[in-house]
Amino acid sequence: MSKFLKGTLILIVAGLITRVLGFINRIVVARMIGGEGVGLYMMAVPTLVLVITITQIGLPIAISKLVAEAEAVGDQKKVKKILVVSLAVTGTLSIFFFPAMILLAPVLSETLFTDSRTYYPLLAISPVVPIVAVSSVLRGYFQGKQQMKPYAYSQLIEQIVRISLIAVFTKALLPYGIEYAAAGAMFSSVIGELVSLIYLLFMFRLKKHIKVRKQFFKSVKAGKDTFLDLMRIALPTTGSRLIGSLAWFFEPIVVAQSLAIAGVTTALATKQYGELTGYALPLLMLPSFITYSLSTSLVPAISEAAANKQTLLIEHRLQQAMRLSLVTGGLAVVLLYVFAEPMMQLMYGSSNAAIFVKVMAPFFIFYYFQGPLQAVLQGLDLAKAAMMNSLIGAVVKTIFIFVLATRPSLGIMGAALAIMAGIVLVTILHFATIVKVISFSLYIREYVKTFMSMGICGMIGDFMFKHGLTSASLNIRTLFAIMITTIVYLFLLLLLNLIKKEEVARIPMIGPFLSRSNRS
Repeated sequence: MSKFLKGTLILIVAGLITRVLGFINRIVVARMIGGEGVGLYMMAVPTLVLVITITQIGLPIAISKLVAEAEAVGDQKKVKKILVVSLAVTGTLSIFFFPAMILLAPVLSETLFTDSRTYYPLLAISPVVPIVAVSSVLRGYFQGKQQMKPYAYSQLIEQIVRISLIAVFTKALLPYGIEYAAAGAMFSSVIGELVSLIYLLFMFRLKKHIKVRKQFFKSVKAGKDTFLDLMRIALPTTGSRLIGSLAWFFEPIVVAQSLAIAGVTTALATKQYGELTGYALPLLMLPSFITYSLSTSLVPAISEAAANKQTLLIEHRLQQAMRLSLVTGGLAVVLLYVFAEPMMQLMYGSSNAAIFVKVMAPFFIFYYFQGPLQAVLQGLDLAKAAMMNSLIGAVVKTIFIFVLATRPSLGIMGAALAIMAGIVLVTILHFATIVKVISFSLYIREYVKTFMSMGICGMIGDFMFKHGLTSASLNIRTLFAIMITTIVYLFLLLLLNLIKKEEVARIPMIGPFLSRSNRS
């Protein structure tokens, strides 16, 4: 099995478990503090992501790429310089941004978010900045070496610790107000990231073949060329992430201001934003753990292939990623569209946000493609182009939010439509950029067969939900219909050869059996 597929499989399994745990985490929060509390929580998250993006300045991707290239030629001195310089940069930046986040919290909460209660979640999450600064460097290092287990296990540990503490903190602080409960939920993330970092440090110490602390400052001083190499990749990469983070940072601000113009009260606006970003979007993004795993493995794999001038391998990797994104995203779209209301009821005890899921699900197939496409751009040293694409998408999204959400007839639905417009546009621009640089054949037949499978499964799922097990409870009917729909979809993938025999064979335990039923 190639390093690419092996690493991807490890990340997919870990990603599935992590996403499930993360979803349990969100369900616990939603049921304990409600839509308004989730709104406070989600308003603080974009600020955190923005600060972390600035602190990392795109180094994880740059580290992954440069370590992969150095490993390809066996240059361990280069690997050490990459690590030392990266730790010096992120450590220095976190020293500035950690206190800045604390000092600016009152201004952000009272002026920009129009809800002073966001102050406490902002304050609670700020200690995570220096922790993530170090852990991101170590994760980039392991990715570059294509050792995905430490990266995957660190994610699992973070989620397990977080979910173990979140109910305790939230319940203990809820009597003081939902803002304190939201802060408790945030602080559980800090503890989770800290324990994850301790694990990464242990694994690095166990697996490393280089001594980082030895002559650390001397290596930093001698690392000018390495710093420039890192910045050459990191700055355009962080440009893309910074644009996305800035757009997300301004999103709740623009939404809150737009809804105020539309005549929506502050408390209701916070609740509606919480339902969109805390209930609907996480459900829509849940299946992306597969495409995220592909993206994480693609950067070093594409970088290594590009360093060895293996153009055919680059296209092969991209074809694999696109096809797997299509078939997995296709199932997600069907399940989310058909079962939006019962799934929301099952998870959150309320189907208020189901309309967002139903409207956005058909377009979210573009989101599942976006990660792998961006990873290929980064692996091909086209991070600057990816940054420009992200900038265009962010500007369009922000403009659309203001134009649509200020209309009383649309309100928060206008924000949902604007988010989708941004996602679709960026994905199309990423694809257009790639086909200008490398040869890429689009197999229309595979897409037609996938969409046909989606249509068949959608009709079967709807029929089974309405007419199957009619005497059972709503939850049992929903789970039964989802199971039947998934089985039929997987059967069609095998029948139509949309999953290749060699890929099926690598699935643990059931792979060899399934592969015998899959035509080559």
